[in-house]
Amino acid sequence: MMERRMDTALLVLLMGHLAAALEVPLDLLEELPQPPTITQQSPKDYIIDPRENIVIHCDAKGKPHPSFSWTRNGTHFDIDEDVNVVMRPHSGTLVVDISREKADHYEGVYQCTARNKHGTAVSHNIVIRQSIAFSILRALLKGSPLWSKERIKQIVVQEGVSLVLPCRPPAGLPPPIIFWMDNNFQRLPQSSRVSQSLNGDLYFSNVLREDSRNDYICYARFPHTQTIQQKQPITVKVLNLEAINDTMAAFYNETDLFSEDPVDERKPTFLIPSGSSSSHTVLRGQVLEMECIAEGLPTPEISWIKLSGDLPTQRMSYLYYQKNLRIVNVSASDAGDYRCSAKNMLGSVHHTIHVSVKASPYWIGGAPRNLVLAPGENGVLTCRASGTPKPSITWAMNGIPIANSPKDLSRKVEEDTIIFTDIQMGSSAVYQCNVSNDHGYLMANAFVNVLSEPPRVLTPANKVYQVIKNHRARIDCAFFGSPIPKITWFKDSRSSTLDGDPYIQHDNGTLEIHTAQARNSGKYTCAARNMLGIYENHVYLEVKEPTRILKQPEYKVVQRGRSVVFECKVKHDPTLVPTMTWLKDDGELPDDERLIVDSDSLTITDVTESDGGVYTCIMNTTLDHDSASAELTVVERPDPPTDLELTDQKKRSVQLTWTPGDEHNSPIQKFLIQYDDSLHHRGHWHNLTEVPGTRTTAHLKLSPYVHYTFRVLALNAMGFSRPSFPSRMFKTEAAAPDENPKDVEGFGTEHDNLVISWKPLTGLQSNGPGLRYRVMWRQKAVESDWTTVTVSNNSRFVVSGTPTFVPYELKVQAVNDHGVGPEPAIARGYSGEDLPVAAPENVQVVVLNSTLAEVHWDPVPHKLIRGHLKGYKVYYWKERSLHKHNPYHMEKLILMFSGNHSHGMVPGLHPFSVYSFNVRVYNGKGEGPVSPTQQFDTPEGVPGAPTSLIVTNSNLDTLTLEWSPPHDRKGRITGYTLKYQPVNNSNELGPVEELALLANETSVTLPNLKYSTRYKFYLNAKTVRGAGPAISQEAVTIVDEAVASRQVDIATQGWFIGLMCAIALLILILLIICFIQRNKGGKYPVKEKEDAHTDPEFQPMKEDDCTFGEYSDNEDHKPLKGSRTPSNGTVKRDDSDDSLVDYGEGGDGQFNEDGSFIGQYSGKSGSRDTAEGHESSEAPSPINTMNSLNSFV
Repeated sequence: MMERRMDTALLVLLMGHLAAALEVPLDLLEELPQPPTITQQSPKDYIIDPRENIVIHCDAKGKPHPSFSWTRNGTHFDIDEDVNVVMRPHSGTLVVDISREKADHYEGVYQCTARNKHGTAVSHNIVIRQSIAFSILRALLKGSPLWSKERIKQIVVQEGVSLVLPCRPPAGLPPPIIFWMDNNFQRLPQSSRVSQSLNGDLYFSNVLREDSRNDYICYARFPHTQTIQQKQPITVKVLNLEAINDTMAAFYNETDLFSEDPVDERKPTFLIPSGSSSSHTVLRGQVLEMECIAEGLPTPEISWIKLSGDLPTQRMSYLYYQKNLRIVNVSASDAGDYRCSAKNMLGSVHHTIHVSVKASPYWIGGAPRNLVLAPGENGVLTCRASGTPKPSITWAMNGIPIANSPKDLSRKVEEDTIIFTDIQMGSSAVYQCNVSNDHGYLMANAFVNVLSEPPRVLTPANKVYQVIKNHRARIDCAFFGSPIPKITWFKDSRSSTLDGDPYIQHDNGTLEIHTAQARNSGKYTCAARNMLGIYENHVYLEVKEPTRILKQPEYKVVQRGRSVVFECKVKHDPTLVPTMTWLKDDGELPDDERLIVDSDSLTITDVTESDGGVYTCIMNTTLDHDSASAELTVVERPDPPTDLELTDQKKRSVQLTWTPGDEHNSPIQKFLIQYDDSLHHRGHWHNLTEVPGTRTTAHLKLSPYVHYTFRVLALNAMGFSRPSFPSRMFKTEAAAPDENPKDVEGFGTEHDNLVISWKPLTGLQSNGPGLRYRVMWRQKAVESDWTTVTVSNNSRFVVSGTPTFVPYELKVQAVNDHGVGPEPAIARGYSGEDLPVAAPENVQVVVLNSTLAEVHWDPVPHKLIRGHLKGYKVYYWKERSLHKHNPYHMEKLILMFSGNHSHGMVPGLHPFSVYSFNVRVYNGKGEGPVSPTQQFDTPEGVPGAPTSLIVTNSNLDTLTLEWSPPHDRKGRITGYTLKYQPVNNSNELGPVEELALLANETSVTLPNLKYSTRYKFYLNAKTVRGAGPAISQEAVTIVDEAVASRQVDIATQGWFIGLMCAIALLILILLIICFIQRNKGGKYPVKEKEDAHTDPEFQPMKEDDCTFGEYSDNEDHKPLKGSRTPSNGTVKRDDSDDSLVDYGEGGDGQFNEDGSFIGQYSGKSGSRDTAEGHESSEAPSPINTMNSLNSFV
């Protein structure tokens, strides 16, 4: 027991050693000794073609090169004694010449052996067989039939019964492929009712009359020889019961007859498999095929389930209309019970198939691997395999069972494992592992090579590895040595080994960096070390920037004939050479000069439909690539429809069908159907109807007596197609008119006639030849008969001698040679009009205010109007003004009131005036008599502004104002109101003074004014109705000479000039600071002050108390420029260029410490003073400057 435990521990230890060991590709070290290794061999089952030489492959490698020998059927095969067999040089491959010997002479089991002084390797058993198909082929060549040539009796069956047509092909190796065809080599149609089974028979769940035919032929195709053989045709005749009774005697003696009873509908039963259950065995890895074919009427439907689990949907498929369940790559999980069900409306039937999965031997973890050991090392060879049933494992050494091999104390066999302990030189050998069970076998060679070699690195020195940033990097260090060397990696300065994150070192020596970064670039050293020495190798890693498409091509829709550009802008590592490639539909671009490839774009000119597809730009470097695709859709107007056909022809309709043309990638939205009437309007196409683009037929309603020709146009997003070719002509028969003329009217052109007019019918509406119109009329209010006339080729008829403006009833009926139209509707009209014969009476006027009056009258009786009442006209004119100063005469004006009015408003009158007016009625013929002319007076109104206001005699403290009365007084002037107030240089307004003036005054002198001060004046006139608008003016009082001289003395002092400059600079700095603060969103209490000094333009003088608003200097009331009045004593109102902007918020104003305005308005006072100084007729005075500064402060 203790010995077994020690052996188990040793086995575990050796397995760990093996896990750490590394197999080296010894073909890279040809100078080292190596036992033989089989590199090529023929398959285990080798089916040969007897028409060609037999080639049995066997190749091996080793150092020294191995020699070869063969066994046949378990005994030595002496190649030298058989002249037909040759072994290829430096190989074990046999070539058998069958020209002098039959191929079947060489059938048997062959095995190849490769030897050198280090061991012996053997191939698996190669079974040489000749395909049965060749025997069949040989029989065919000799004229022997594959199937019997005997006559197959005709099969007669009753409709509805089930039927099986047998094929029974001969066996083949491999089996033949079966299919059913007819005499024309066309496959017979199969369905859920008719299908082929796995053995090749043809099953009918129930037969139909159309199954009758005489060419049911079963074909067998042999893949290995590529030959096809057919069975004799089978004739099937399907009859119903009556036909069978009538023909039974004729067929009885020479025909197989199935079922004589009537066939009723029946529930399903299985034809195959039989019974309620069956079993099936399949090998692991092969294909499992199960079938269930049922008969019944109606035809049953087949379904499958797995009773012991779920169906493997990824590996399964249904064939032959779900009658066949196929599972590929079978595994142990596929074992279990499967149930197929057949069901129709009358019932169902079930069958259970028990599936057992067996397995021929298969490797677990792969075949045994070669083992390279150094003297004194330990090692393990494993041969792990499985199968169902469990396979047995046998070992051999150099082709000899290991029990019969020389004893080796370093070797111990433990079932599927051979353990080597303290192995020594001379123990090299090739071991064979054979695994077998009832279903097959596995055989593998693995050598044990005992070597003593110093380490060496097989990776080329100074190799450069390039990798894309953020990708995985692997640096190779392929090595060899015995004992197995230990690998160590260093980077650049070799300060430390690379054995932690981000580095991963693999057993084969490869160094891996999971995500390479630019810092990982550099020189790497791989050191291989064992007890016999050390070997170093240097390689380099370069981390490159990835290739990326920055601007991808975009989906394009382009019309044929246009140009299109696909852009593809790319970024890549500058040290890598990029190559741009364009593909179309994953293939090369067509060789066409219309396709222009630039560095970052693809241009296609004169696009055609063939250019449509998916275009892909691929940017390749030596390390990576990036790609992007976009689709090009080429659109065009659709092709015209074709194959116009007229069907279902009736008297008044026809069915039109057509075939749509190519829509050119733009769906057809609708079809337009047009017609040409060659009888009435040849050569002119008219729209008839439209149908949706999904339809290809239209039911057309037609008119009689038309020779129709139709055509169709298709419409898509690009527009209409060309018209189709015209259809054949379709003539409709003539008929009586279906409709009468429309828009029948009656009116008069003279006072004694009646004109009857209508809209004539078109040729399409005439319905037949000889179109004419039956015109009928009669007075509406008089009991009278219809008067009738017939008119041709006209659309109006004049009735003369009618009473003036009398109502008539009218009818117009269409008539042709085939009859009259429907009963026409009655229209109404009037005979001709005449002028009215009466004027409106009881005309009155009501004056509503100074500009508006209302006129009333009694309507004129309808019979006196003698026509259609159009309305009333009020003629009015101004006779004179009631004020002697305003003589006025106005031409006549007219107000029209449409309809039956009895009053109307007269607006826009002049106050304090005398007006005359009269009223007239009018109809369609003209105006009637005039009503008596009347007069009315308008009351006084508010006067206009005084005509002028000028300033004269400006002194130190007085000013004289002169004005002219208003031009438009609108009444008697009762007086004037004068208001005035001072204005400083900051445009701030002072207190308002008010003065009432008499009506006869035209001037006034204002005393006690401030010297050198600007004043604003407002003057308006008044009537009894109130005050009118004001006229404004500005003026400045004269400067005191004494004060001026004193101020000049101060202003000329140097210290005063410096002080002024300092104050100006300080003000400028404050303004800049305030401007900055304001731009930052600072709040200033300006709104309240602006509200307190609202512009008088928006607060005019009130009519009630004649008060004024705050100061305004809009265009109508601009302040006077300059410090003195002009020499002529008048103030020119147009000389000022100030506006509201001057007094608004946007200037360079002054601010208090809290950020508010010092004055009410900041304005542009500095620039204004300068301007005023320049406009003055005198030289600028320093005193004025001082006064301005004082006023500003």
